[in-house]
Amino acid sequence: MFFALKGPRFNANALASQALEQGARYAVIDEPEHVVDDRCILVKDVLASLQHLARHHRRTLELPVLAITGSNGKTTTKELINAVMSASRPTLATCGNLNNHIGVPITLLQLRPSHRFAIIEMGANKPGDIQELMAIAEPTHGLITNIGRAHLEGFGGMAGVERTKTEMYRWLGGHSGEVFVHADDVLLMEQSAGFRQRWTYGVSPDARTQGGACQDDHRLAFWFRTIAGARVEVRTQLVGGYNLPNALAAVAAGQNFGVEDALIVKAIEEFTPGNQRSQWVETGRNEVILDAYNANPTSVEAALMNLASTASSRPKLAVLGDMLELGSEGPAEHARIIRLCDDLGLPAVFVGPQFKHSAGGRSAYKGVAELMEAWSSRPPIGQLILLKGSRGMRMETLLPAL
Repeated sequence: MFFALKGPRFNANALASQALEQGARYAVIDEPEHVVDDRCILVKDVLASLQHLARHHRRTLELPVLAITGSNGKTTTKELINAVMSASRPTLATCGNLNNHIGVPITLLQLRPSHRFAIIEMGANKPGDIQELMAIAEPTHGLITNIGRAHLEGFGGMAGVERTKTEMYRWLGGHSGEVFVHADDVLLMEQSAGFRQRWTYGVSPDARTQGGACQDDHRLAFWFRTIAGARVEVRTQLVGGYNLPNALAAVAAGQNFGVEDALIVKAIEEFTPGNQRSQWVETGRNEVILDAYNANPTSVEAALMNLASTASSRPKLAVLGDMLELGSEGPAEHARIIRLCDDLGLPAVFVGPQFKHSAGGRSAYKGVAELMEAWSSRPPIGQLILLKGSRGMRMETLLPAL
């Protein structure tokens, strides 16, 4: 079935006949001039029809649906929970980053009667986005990883981010839902205080799923308490202590839904991060923390703190790209990150017009191409390097030079 979506730069109604010729059974369109035969289904709004169909399909299936959102870590948390839940039952999870008003219905339409659990990632760029996605997916459970300084331009500041992310709690509160909450996050604990069904996780001794970090090399190792009270250790392939809440969230989901402890440990230990998220890369010349899928002030701060605390005999270097979509707060946030590098004693290279504007006399470049040219004659060698920046900066393209 072909849905003829349209946007500022495309209109797929004109492609309906081609889609039918290439094997589509039906084409859903909203412009009558493109009707070619009775295989064309004319609707008022194609996108709304896609969303309504997805909600209808979801209602035909009786299964737990967990919605996940947050400023940082939602994709990693989704993948970890998917690994844990898939170890015990057929599970569907959002593929890649299909977490918006188009991606969520596409994911829901992949549900089959054989599935016993679903994990739906939800992203937001403006107020109302999470409320809209919750109304489409109608989840039974929800998890907000955190509320940080991301997409400030679309939200109009931190207050807008908080209101939008917690739309998940308000929707679930009105539909007898259950929430997983990071017990160490004061804001999330306050916002979820009214829930009768609340499963907490974290370092806090009051957390229902309690755990903590263990000493290890550059990868996260942690422990958690089983339901029976035993202490179990897990050695992950994730970089960074900031991933501890994400891992404990996966443990909490597994415990809530009765996954055996041994399966939880095995699933998390075997999970391999990808897509430039929390990856440790040995290049032969350097060791690289590749965390370049996206960036905002909160995630960059966490990555820098992790780099500073990582035990290594190698000199350290932070290579940071611009943090986009910060609106009027962009200059102040970039200047704050530069000061943080100074405070942590971390040598840094800055990439992008916003960092270059705030860098003063520090090492700064207009873009990755200019930095690659500078490195062509004197590339870094023998260092521990953090690569971090917003998706539009394409910081991962610097990896071949390292």
